[in-house]
Amino acid sequence: MSSVPSGEVAAGPRVSRPLAAAALALLLALQPVCTDVMVPALPVAARELGAPMAAAQLAMAAMILGFGLAQLVWGPLADCVGRRPVLLAGLALFAAASVGGALAPGIGALIAWRALQGAAMAAAIVVARAIIRDLYEPREGAQVMALAQSGLGLIAIVSPALGGLAVGWGGWRAALALMAAIGLAALAFIAHKLPETLATRDPRAAAPGPLLAAWRDIGRHPVFVAWALLNACSYGGLFVILSGSSFVYMNRFGLSAGAAGLTVASGSLAFLAGTVFCRRRIAARGMADAVGRGAFFTLAGGAGSVAAAFAGVESIWPWLVAQWLFSFGHGVHQPCGQAGAVGPFPRHAGAASALSGFVLALGSFAIGAWLGAVQGADVRPYALTLGVLAAATATLAWTLVRRLPPPGRP
Repeated sequence: MSSVPSGEVAAGPRVSRPLAAAALALLLALQPVCTDVMVPALPVAARELGAPMAAAQLAMAAMILGFGLAQLVWGPLADCVGRRPVLLAGLALFAAASVGGALAPGIGALIAWRALQGAAMAAAIVVARAIIRDLYEPREGAQVMALAQSGLGLIAIVSPALGGLAVGWGGWRAALALMAAIGLAALAFIAHKLPETLATRDPRAAAPGPLLAAWRDIGRHPVFVAWALLNACSYGGLFVILSGSSFVYMNRFGLSAGAAGLTVASGSLAFLAGTVFCRRRIAARGMADAVGRGAFFTLAGGAGSVAAAFAGVESIWPWLVAQWLFSFGHGVHQPCGQAGAVGPFPRHAGAASALSGFVLALGSFAIGAWLGAVQGADVRPYALTLGVLAAATATLAWTLVRRLPPPGRP
């Protein structure tokens, strides 16, 4: 018998959609807060700490690596002891690590605190995805996740500006202090508003034997594979945009750092529009149809970037339109991918969420390393990487996802 049952479980407490969406948006928003708020602080931190920029960039890479690895711990632990204890511990640790980073005496300490910050943030992200499965069947869960992603999109729009204001007011340490304040606010909200959503705890969920068996069964489940890969490929393309497009805008078109940041942030508006489209398509036709439609935008964005790079286009507008198209598609794929990957596993939603998140983070780390090695004055590596990931996302949406039963069915 499989160690990952896909049948129904006892219903958890009733949580209203607005409360669930608000809690999820707040938890998921820690990711753009942790990345976007720090971007304007890194050059200042490098200068004040007397470190090369490459060492300062390790602070971002360490955060991503800690985020990816820690999900494999937090997810099973949330199945074992419940969602609230893991959330409260993770948010408290996030705030403490942010304070530690703000007080770091050197670049080595800052890198270490950022790694711990990423590990703590993983608790919020992995449990947020598991909560969706606790409360809803996959189709309804994807709609609620899309609603939460709309809130996330709004926060992603303002995060770079908040980071810039904090750095201008109090230096790079103020950016980390701001993250600590946001972490404490999230901790207070969850502690007072969100009940435990896991109806039945599994005391053996974190034991090595059952955990390895669960991961083996989850990793071989075709529904998990399809939705987790879709989510990872789509996010990988977004990561290319977030980490590489500013070089295109600044090096090729001569934009200032502030203007380049605004062009990157403009993609959050397209992402927000994609989440609205996603909710409507799911309600009308289901998740597979939504990502199938979204894939057209994704592929258009990737192809547009490749065309602009190889045609030598001197206008910034084709690049911007391609970024917006891809971001719109991601606004469809991310809510569906996150809900779909955990859909077949109501009893092991934490483990499934952790494994899906680990795949996503590991892929993003590899993409970041690849871009760091190949990106320079030539914009073609950036465009080709985005184009390949866009094609992979569309192929998954039009093949594997469509051929499988909806997530949640045995």
